[in-house]
Amino acid sequence: MNFKINDSVTWVGKIDWELRKFHGEELSTFRGSSYNSYLVRDEKIALIDTVWSPFDKEFIAKLSGEIDLNQIDYVISNHAEMDHSGSLPALMEIIPDKPIYCTQNGVKSLKGHYHKDWNFIPVKTGDKISLGKKELVFIEAKMLHWPDSMFCYLTKDNILFSNDAFGQHFANEMMFNDLVNEYELYEEAIKYYANILTPFGNFVEQKINEILALKLPVDMICPSHGIIWRENPLQIVNKYMQWAKRYQENQVTIIYDTMWNGTRQMAETIADGIKSKNKEINIELYNSARRDINTIITEIFKSKAVLIGSPTINKGILISTASLLEFIKGLSFKNKKAAAFGSYGWSGESVKLITEELSKAGMEIVNEGIKVQWHPGSEDLAKIYQYGQDLALKI
Repeated sequence: MNFKINDSVTWVGKIDWELRKFHGEELSTFRGSSYNSYLVRDEKIALIDTVWSPFDKEFIAKLSGEIDLNQIDYVISNHAEMDHSGSLPALMEIIPDKPIYCTQNGVKSLKGHYHKDWNFIPVKTGDKISLGKKELVFIEAKMLHWPDSMFCYLTKDNILFSNDAFGQHFANEMMFNDLVNEYELYEEAIKYYANILTPFGNFVEQKINEILALKLPVDMICPSHGIIWRENPLQIVNKYMQWAKRYQENQVTIIYDTMWNGTRQMAETIADGIKSKNKEINIELYNSARRDINTIITEIFKSKAVLIGSPTINKGILISTASLLEFIKGLSFKNKKAAAFGSYGWSGESVKLITEELSKAGMEIVNEGIKVQWHPGSEDLAKIYQYGQDLALKI
């Protein structure tokens, strides 16, 4: 069901209640998502973004019920990734000559995806189109989170259409931040930032400062996924500024995989040791083989220190630990201390391997880690507990 955002703007997107994995299998979406498309009506009519291709027929049918498609004057592609542009081919089959406004990189991406030579009009920051009484102003947002990304701003209504920035994977029929559970909203917002935008923190900060310098009043932020920010919309902008600046909370996250529970016991004992010296710190423990990797990544993002453990297997580490470390490297976390731990039977390489990977990920290694042969006994547990106490003083 389409709905009016105000007298000028209508949401014409799609709520995907069943979505549980996104970007292939990379990102969990336990609360579903939405693909937000916006129809802006003045003397001229603009369509901002479309929806993912599996819903293209539904999208075209709903949009046709809202307006004669030939009355659309401008198509705006804020980002070429297929969850936003996937219905463009179906739309352009019907209105093939309508201009598509996007960045120069957007032209390259859209041509690369769809191999069509549509009527592209490249734009850059400060370019604008008149809709009549109002204008759409374009703002390049390179690397938030693709090279082609951009925002657009509707004058007089003071609405920022921010594409992937400030969004969340959150399906909810209410669709406005003042109508949904705030805890759930921010849980999804920080998860989205941690797993997608963390590598681009410098770009986030620069772009937000650039937008603020334009001194554009913002009464609403309409992202391309999830909930629309209409009550105090700049609250999410302020959060992004915090998250972009080497963010951390008073938290330690301990992640492990285990074969016969020896490494699990080490993780729990380290946690007890840390807590004995610092009762105020929040400690989160996760079994990487049993917990959602994106939830773990979000907790790492929030943490001041990260401990990762695995037993040694075939002179290496367990698969869930290896995949987590690979994910961490790509995210380029800042301002995190780290250490490794693990158990072994014969060769015992896991702690060294984990430490090397954490160092490659840019984390500050606080010590050489701790390893125990076979299953930890009482003397081992005492040493591990002391190790946790020593860690508490370093983090």
